[in-house]
Parts: sequence; structure tokens; C-alpha cells
Amino acid sequence: MIGSISPVGTQLLSKPTSVAPEAGAAAAGGGVASSFAAALADAATEAHNTLRQAEQLSLSGLQGKADTREVVDAVMSAEQALQAAVAIRDKIVTAYLEVSRMGI
Repeated sequence: MIGSISPVGTQLLSKPTSVAPEAGAAAAGGGVASSFAAALADAATEAHNTLRQAEQLSLSGLQGKADTREVVDAVMSAEQALQAAVAIRDKIVTAYLEVSRMGI
């Protein structure tokens, strides 16, 4: 279901993740934390690129250089990418607040 929401969901689900850090990543100071950070960075980059493409296509549509269908598809894709990014942000904030409330 997430794959149908946006390309960001597809990208996050298609990348293999591991609980144990890889030898090469551990030697470079990476590991699971860096792969998670890389996945978030990739998702943010993909969402940004989708939004930028929709903006450019919208401007082309206003100038009469793009088909209406292409503009609508790009804007709908951008809206889905933005909704996915906001949902991910909300989950991260919720997780942070949960951890901050834990007793030590």
C-alpha cells in the first residue's frame, strides 16, 4: 500500500536493511544509524526532486508548453510525496517524544 502512495515509499521499502552493521560500514564509522540516515536523506531528496519537477511543469503549463494531463499528474505526484514526507516527519517526532518521556 505504501508503494502506491509515492515513489518515496517504494524507495524506502525496496532498500534492504540490516540490524547488524556491515563490516565495511562499521569500519567507516557507519552502520545501521548511517543507513537509516541515508535512507531518510534519499527519501527527502526524492520528495524534493518530485516537488521541484511539479513546480517546473506547472510553470510550463502556465506558459502553454506542457499538456494539462502532465501537469495534473506531476502535481498529484508532488502532493503524494509531500504527504508521505509529512507522515514520516510526524512518526519521527512521535518516536522522539516517546523516548523523551521514558523514565531512567
